[in-house]
Amino acid sequence: MRRRLRRLSTLLSTVAAFSGAATLLVATARAAPQGNGERMVVEAREMVYDENKNTVTARGQVQILYKGRLLEADRVVYDRNTSRVYAEGHAKLTETDGTIARADRFDLTDDFKAGFIESLQVDTPQNTHMSAARAERAGDETTFDMSSYTACEACKDDPTKPRTWVVKAKRIIHDNVEKMLYYEDATFELLGTPVAYVPFWSSADPTVKRKSGFLTPVFTYRSQLGAGFGVPYFWAIAPDMDVTITPAVFTRQGPFLTGEFRKRFENGGFSIRAEGTHVGDPGAFAPPPLGAHDRQWRGAIQSMGEFAINDRWKFGWDVTALSDRYFLQDYKQYNYLLQNYFFRESSSTVYLTGQGPRSWFDMRGYYFQGLSPNDVQAQQPVVHPVIDYNRVFDVDPARTGGIGGQIELDGNVTSTSADIANYESINPRTLDRLYGLYNVCQIYAPDVVPQRSQCLLRGVGGAYEHATLSGNWKRKVIDPVGGVWTAFAFARFVGSYLDYDREGTYPAYNNFWQPIPNQNQGLFFNGQDQRFRGQATPGFGAEWRYPILARSPIGNIVFEPIAQIVARPNQTSIPSLVNMDSQSLVFDDSTLFEWSKFSGYDRFETGTRLNYGGQATLSLPNGGFLNAMVGQSSQIAGANSYAQADAANVGLNSGLDSRVSDLVGRFAFAPNSFVSFIAKGRFDKTDLNARRIDLFSTFNFDPVTLQLQYANYASQPAIGFDVRRQGLSATGRYDITKNYFLNGTVTFDMSRYLYNGLTQQPALYTNFTGINLIGTAPLFSVAALGAGVGYHDECTTLSINYSQIYQPQSYTGLPARNQSVMVTLSFRTLGEARFNYGLGSVLVNDGVRNVNGGSYSGNYGGSYVR
Repeated sequence: MRRRLRRLSTLLSTVAAFSGAATLLVATARAAPQGNGERMVVEAREMVYDENKNTVTARGQVQILYKGRLLEADRVVYDRNTSRVYAEGHAKLTETDGTIARADRFDLTDDFKAGFIESLQVDTPQNTHMSAARAERAGDETTFDMSSYTACEACKDDPTKPRTWVVKAKRIIHDNVEKMLYYEDATFELLGTPVAYVPFWSSADPTVKRKSGFLTPVFTYRSQLGAGFGVPYFWAIAPDMDVTITPAVFTRQGPFLTGEFRKRFENGGFSIRAEGTHVGDPGAFAPPPLGAHDRQWRGAIQSMGEFAINDRWKFGWDVTALSDRYFLQDYKQYNYLLQNYFFRESSSTVYLTGQGPRSWFDMRGYYFQGLSPNDVQAQQPVVHPVIDYNRVFDVDPARTGGIGGQIELDGNVTSTSADIANYESINPRTLDRLYGLYNVCQIYAPDVVPQRSQCLLRGVGGAYEHATLSGNWKRKVIDPVGGVWTAFAFARFVGSYLDYDREGTYPAYNNFWQPIPNQNQGLFFNGQDQRFRGQATPGFGAEWRYPILARSPIGNIVFEPIAQIVARPNQTSIPSLVNMDSQSLVFDDSTLFEWSKFSGYDRFETGTRLNYGGQATLSLPNGGFLNAMVGQSSQIAGANSYAQADAANVGLNSGLDSRVSDLVGRFAFAPNSFVSFIAKGRFDKTDLNARRIDLFSTFNFDPVTLQLQYANYASQPAIGFDVRRQGLSATGRYDITKNYFLNGTVTFDMSRYLYNGLTQQPALYTNFTGINLIGTAPLFSVAALGAGVGYHDECTTLSINYSQIYQPQSYTGLPARNQSVMVTLSFRTLGEARFNYGLGSVLVNDGVRNVNGGSYSGNYGGSYVR
């Protein structure tokens, strides 16, 4: 018996070399360790050694476990004369990586370097499947004859139904060293129908994550570029480094080359992407300032990276350099349905950040490049740098005489510079006479009555530095009757340095044919020409809340009245002369109980103010809720900060610029996890007319998902919004079946129609291009539109998206609908194909333009047109 087991061990080691592995059954034999020390477990109902034929046979539910591999069959025979191994009858091989091979018969040499397999089917852990009438293995290469390959699963309800896609070939060769599959005389079948034939083709095997080679070609079409075709090549230089090079050609333009290099380190990584072209037909693009008609060489360089210095600090960058502002829009193809079609600006930053348990530090610089013809690059500020620091401390009551509480420190340093002052004309807005593109002022000075000013100063031409350091203490206590009191005190120190330019100009002309002047900035500083200003603002206050709980048959109700008083000195809230980072002021429920409702650091609330309101919440048994809140704010001592207009009129028309503010409120309702609704508003304190309305709702009733958003803002002429702003957007998806879906998005500009009646009678207006416009905007004027249909399963994704967005026409700068179609087809493990087709732009006339005095009565997609 010992001799038989030794011979059987030879047989089993040969079989295990091809696959192998184990299961416990009836009879078990443990072979002696092989030369490498590995032991083998053989299990079968019967094992026979035939001395006449010199064969060893294992029969009956044979299972062989060797080196982590499992071989299963009804019968395994080892022929010692020919050194061949035969496994037949439900033969199954499970590899160490989980790959399963099934066959009618395995016929191998005992050294596993050659062999044949009949009626083979292979299933991998990556859910890919191969089959062949016959397979031959020679060393590290396996040849599958009359074979097929797919990454699609068989239909569970009907296994005979054709799989989504299958590659059938006369021969498929698997090179296990190169990890490649080579197809000869291959046919690609879609839903059982042949759709393409290739005499030779190759792809990486399913185990490959990164491999050098050609990627799926990219097709595109745009009228300015013509038809485009590119073939990317991916080079896996090392496990931590690779590069992708994509040469492309366009029928109307010159060759286009893109290269991207990526590198990973233990503590981070970076990438560099460069692309460029020599323009073949510059006439396809509009002349300056509408386009890059004058440029022969165009391109971009983009780099991004991030490195962890340690577990708390990291350093990174995201930098873009462009040959011209129009490059991205002219050569990039994105789908607006995915919200990334139109390029409005490019921002570059370098940063250093640190994160502690209760502290945060961030230092970064910014460079912005405007990408619209309406942008004046010289007006874009360079930030060098902005530094933020925040830290929170708990105060031990035992060491502070029972005071306790929490201390928070907050600091900011901002340094900016720009070449040209950024003026904005209002009441009415005015465009330059030369191009009809740039917002300019006829009189570069504020009016005596700020609310009637025709010119604002949005940005400073010159250098501006601002530093803020603030600290606050607060403590929360609960009184004997359940009231929650929060006492707080703070101190804020501000210093700024302004060195505005008095000589710079920009050759875009105003209505008096004069360049945009930097010297007129001084008129906005109330005659105060000093360069350094500082201010210290102490303050203290208290907040009271009294939550009241009530139980009802439909759920628990918590009602909570809230009152807050904040006291500060009666000093100017414009300590820095200019306002660079506090120009966004929204008074709503989220800012009602803020100590200062200004954003940023350049403005801060002063005087004594009382904020009051209340909220109620109903908690439903199923986890849903209903919440309502209403409140108001009053200036009870000192000058009202929001009635003191700065150079940008921030604070005026905000709802806070009277001693008693408008009312703000919120209503939120989520009866279950499928539906939610939020309404937020600001209402006039005298007649309750709506000044600001925001509505948000989501519905998720399988198979339909819908999101709606509506906004309605009253006119704010003091800050340049002459008419009511109103818009509606909807985004939805409908899963027709498990695999098919529809999706879409639409945005309506419901303010454009308000410009129709600004003239006494309908008339045609001519801009500098000689094209006529007439105001005929409907109430629901489409500003953006996207629609798509798609199919997806475990192996295939197909999407067809149509997008339409309003943006300036490249030739004329006039408002137009820019339309495109994107088709994406992805076959898992084979690759992805994308095709972009630009349908061109169509001029629209649903907006009124007035050339008298260079003014206009509306804007269109962000483009001001005379």
